[in-house]
Amino acid sequence: MEVVCSNINGVRSIILMIMLCVIFWTTFSRSTGINSTSTDRLALMAFKHGINRDPLGVLSSWKDSLHYCRWTGVNCSHKHIDRETSLIFRSYGLVGFHGEIPLELGGLFRLSVLELSNNSFESTFSINLTKCSDLLYLHLINNKLQGKIPAEVGFLSKLLILGLSKNYFTGSIPASLGNLSSLLQLNLLKNNLEGRIPEELGRITNLTRLDLKYNKLTGTIPYSLYNLSALLAFDFISNQLSGTVHPDIGLAFPRLIELTIAYNRFTGPIPVSLSNACNLVTIQFQGNHFIGKVPRDLGMLDNAQFISMAGNQLGGSTTGDDLSFILSLVNCTQLQYLIFEDNSLRGSLPSTIANLSTQILFIDFGKNQIQGTVPSAIANLANLQIFVMADNRLTGNIPPIIGKLHKLRAFELFGSELSGRIPYSLGNLTLLSSLYLHENNLFGEIPPNLATSQNLLYLTVSNNNLNGSIPKEFYGLSSSLLFLYFSDNALTGLLPLEVGNMMNLVALNLSNNRLSGALPDTLAKCLMIEYLRLDRNFFHEEIPTTLQTL
Repeated sequence: MEVVCSNINGVRSIILMIMLCVIFWTTFSRSTGINSTSTDRLALMAFKHGINRDPLGVLSSWKDSLHYCRWTGVNCSHKHIDRETSLIFRSYGLVGFHGEIPLELGGLFRLSVLELSNNSFESTFSINLTKCSDLLYLHLINNKLQGKIPAEVGFLSKLLILGLSKNYFTGSIPASLGNLSSLLQLNLLKNNLEGRIPEELGRITNLTRLDLKYNKLTGTIPYSLYNLSALLAFDFISNQLSGTVHPDIGLAFPRLIELTIAYNRFTGPIPVSLSNACNLVTIQFQGNHFIGKVPRDLGMLDNAQFISMAGNQLGGSTTGDDLSFILSLVNCTQLQYLIFEDNSLRGSLPSTIANLSTQILFIDFGKNQIQGTVPSAIANLANLQIFVMADNRLTGNIPPIIGKLHKLRAFELFGSELSGRIPYSLGNLTLLSSLYLHENNLFGEIPPNLATSQNLLYLTVSNNNLNGSIPKEFYGLSSSLLFLYFSDNALTGLLPLEVGNMMNLVALNLSNNRLSGALPDTLAKCLMIEYLRLDRNFFHEEIPTTLQTL
């Protein structure tokens, strides 16, 4: 099969042109000569009477003194003014249709666009709508529709776009949808659909988007779907699908941009053929049961921006080279998210990770079996915002040069075997909101300049070998700090009155240190606190009565 690596912006332009053509159709649809003026008016009045609440007053123009073709949301053909071709009420906050969408709408025989998305319509899907045989565009997204999707929808043979997402539809996906041979997009996400995906969907050979995520679908991916070579988006996130992914998926979908099958029950290896789908931008395989190695040629995906394979069983090789695929990713010059948390990846973090795209924002390899040190060259990734290497087997020091990552917002290296001091340079990270360094072998004093970031929300350095006193600068973080965990170290000194300045603090754990002196009654000013541990220290005197208000 020939692999077509077309420009992604061009593909998106094609989708936009399709949508514009649909709207153009609503204005210049041709007449068949049947006078349907009275039928159209009756249908529209039934629509109006079904509305219980119109917060924006969009129906205020629907008056007898004005021809219905001039009513808000109604479009008619220019050539035959009495022929209504589109009804568009998107995001108007309309409330109504308690029970069923008005049957009279099925009398709008020339209707080509029905756009009722982002309202609060509560009803079942009226079978009468399937009498609108000219429909090209049917969007009922983000309402409160319920019941089953009727099989009669498969009679709408001209349909290009079908959007029923974000409702409460139940039952199975009708096999009759496979009759919609002109369909370009099928959007059924966020419903309560269950059962197997119909084999018949594989007959919709023009389909470019298949979005079934956030349902309760079971079974395997039908083999027939791999015939849909025009697909740009294949989205099955959060179902209960199982089985393996076809090894030739990258060859079957050469134009694919989105491949999201996360949070299912898929097994087997990651298909090596993914690299053939060279337009891929988003790959989400996380939350499954994939095993084996990560394909080494993912770097052929020049357009990749988001790669997540977290929460699987990847890696575990005896040779310890599970991270060799990172070398090829340096060719992905648009890569922004690289997420492989919670696998069994072994080996040392290669220095080539520093050669990843300068656009990268998020790196997460936490909860694996990665050894070695944190490469100093990581500081080359100037736009990095999230860096997570927690719960591994890292050794050595935290490179002070990390302080050059001025855009860093979260830095997580807990649960390893890191040693040395906490670098003072981390205090340069003024955007840092989360710093997790607990459960290592760090020693020395806590750098006081860590408290200079007014964005710091979470700081945990528990279970290390830190000594000295708690820097007084932390007690000045009155507006930001929420969680402060300094437990299980060898910290000394007093707990000063200024601790009461930390009025937004939710959790404070100073247990199992060598703190001494009296407990300050100003702690009672920390009215937001929900978790407080000061035990296993050398505080003297009784607990102040003011603390009983906490």
